[in-house]
Amino acid sequence: MIEKSLTIKPQIVMTIAGSDSGGGAGIAADLKTFAALGVHGTCAITSITAQNTTGVLESFDLTPEAIASQIEAVCTDMEVKWAKTGMLASSEIVREVAKEVRKHGLSIVLDPVMAAEAGGNLLRKEAISVLIEELLPLCKVATPNAFEAGDLAGMAVKTPEDAKVAAKKITDIGVEAVIVTGGHLDATDLLYEATSDTFTRIPGTFVKGGTHGSGCTYSAAVTAFLASGESLESAARKAKKFVEQAILMSQPVGRGTGPVNQLGATLDEKERYLVLRELKEAVSILENSFDFSKLIPEVGCNIGMAIPQADGYKDVAAVEGRIVKHKGRAVSVGCVDFGASRHVARIILASLRKNPEIRAAINVKYSREALAACREMKLGISSFDRAEEPENTSTMDWGTVEAIKKYGSVPKVIYDKGGPGKEPMIRLLGASATEVAKLAVELAEKID
Repeated sequence: MIEKSLTIKPQIVMTIAGSDSGGGAGIAADLKTFAALGVHGTCAITSITAQNTTGVLESFDLTPEAIASQIEAVCTDMEVKWAKTGMLASSEIVREVAKEVRKHGLSIVLDPVMAAEAGGNLLRKEAISVLIEELLPLCKVATPNAFEAGDLAGMAVKTPEDAKVAAKKITDIGVEAVIVTGGHLDATDLLYEATSDTFTRIPGTFVKGGTHGSGCTYSAAVTAFLASGESLESAARKAKKFVEQAILMSQPVGRGTGPVNQLGATLDEKERYLVLRELKEAVSILENSFDFSKLIPEVGCNIGMAIPQADGYKDVAAVEGRIVKHKGRAVSVGCVDFGASRHVARIILASLRKNPEIRAAINVKYSREALAACREMKLGISSFDRAEEPENTSTMDWGTVEAIKKYGSVPKVIYDKGGPGKEPMIRLLGASATEVAKLAVELAEKID
């Protein structure tokens, strides 16, 4: 019998918010954020929205009793210290949530959701005063955007200085700290902690991508980091970075504002791990070959592979110090890492822009015999002439594009015959590092 090893119990957090049938905001965004940040997420649904990327079409509130029952069920079974609130549509819902917060001693991060990012009101006007009077004083942190901060403070918030005044007014109501998020200002969040009377600016940059669910994701991230023991300032900084990555990694799923991708960074790390593992296997194939060393150029060779949707050399892994010939065998000089070779990265990046399935390449020694073997293997072949290279261009960028243009698609083989001070070279391209490594070994075996 195999026994499960002892594991550290995860922190348990709760979201008290509305659902989003489009999966971009509300409960959906919160639970994805909690999972991505390693805490166990629980929920109490307050309203069910018929919502998509274009906006909220309809909304159906649950009864206060149904909401209280959900909170009660979780808090009587699990140790919940931190929770966040999102959509609290009515005065009755706000009052019931405030009652449950007091009853269970919850530390609350309040996201004063008033309107959906994609459009549609989520908090009735008459409920705002109840939120201010009954729930806000029970909260540890509030995370309003500029418009929400203005509604809570009773003033217009159009500048960073306005945000300072509004934050102080909101803490005067009773909340311990306020983070006015900067998405509608200058991308800089403003953290005000009433206990120490200090302001902290948390700068950021506007990044391209879908923003549906960004506010929910931010407040959920702050909650998760606080539950994990981070200080408020640290939680605010990490949450901001998390949201920026989620926006950058967003993908269009509908006709309106795309949702943020909370698992984008995690999936990116997964792809990088898989590329490094694949590349290490490819290097091993080359080093274990008795024939490959004959294809190593005088300058050495390198093999690289990109993550899916790579857009820069840091998204392409290669051998840090190239592969050289030593005692008749191929030996890698250095580890595999991302950004290790701009040379091979340029070849791969230029290729995958034309065909996203081509993510790997290796450069090997040019010879007529090697080229003849490529033809014998029935590999698609194209070339470029260094003498035709325009000024102020990168050879590998221009040469790869030129060869692809001549061939009509991405070939398996791109070669050039060199130039002054430049060794002639063959590049083998493929979908994966192991594919091009095996191709290089097969080519080597055909050469005497």
